[in-house]
Amino acid sequence: MTRDQAFEFLDRAARGIAEMFGSSCETLVHDMGVPTHPILSIYNGHVSGREVGSTMDIMGIGLELDEQAATTDQVNLAAVTPDGRQTKSSTFHMIGEDYNLALGINFDYTSLVFANRILADLMSAQADLRTALWQPGDSRQLADLFDQCVAALGKPLDALTKADRLKVIAMLRQRSAFSYRKSVPYVAGRLGVSRYTVYKYLDELAAGEGPEGTQ
Repeated sequence: MTRDQAFEFLDRAARGIAEMFGSSCETLVHDMGVPTHPILSIYNGHVSGREVGSTMDIMGIGLELDEQAATTDQVNLAAVTPDGRQTKSSTFHMIGEDYNLALGINFDYTSLVFANRILADLMSAQADLRTALWQPGDSRQLADLFDQCVAALGKPLDALTKADRLKVIAMLRQRSAFSYRKSVPYVAGRLGVSRYTVYKYLDELAAGEGPEGTQ
């Protein structure tokens, strides 16, 4: 493949990716055979404020790259533009006998950060309805649920392993036990672990890291 053919292919790929992923996705072709790696073509250049001929990278730095960086693919790396946009950046090289070209892809996800904050606010709540409605009997109901879950394992509390404790937490979680008032300190005390440990177990289960069958 000649240099012209390589550039034509990378340019088509850059244009297609930019069209597919929209105005938040900047794509470009660099001439990596030149120390300042100038831009040969660029699409959605408003993301970084660059244009054809620019020697600045996505972060607005114009330094020459070291030899390894000029020939090695860089995939899914975080970068911040000079005006504060948060992006994910990847670079893919195409190297021939007389050329070293690279396809750059920079996705601006700044708006998603703000959207995530709005969603978090929308989903937050000060307290749960069960606690507000049935506080007086919570402790007895929670104790009954705990005893049922431990009995299902068939082991005494002092013989439980971490895997067993995770199973207990998972069963309690499935039965909405953690919607009761002061459920975490109660469960922590019965299991003989800290509150932090109970929260850690809940995070592991929520992330799908608990034992098989506890999700």
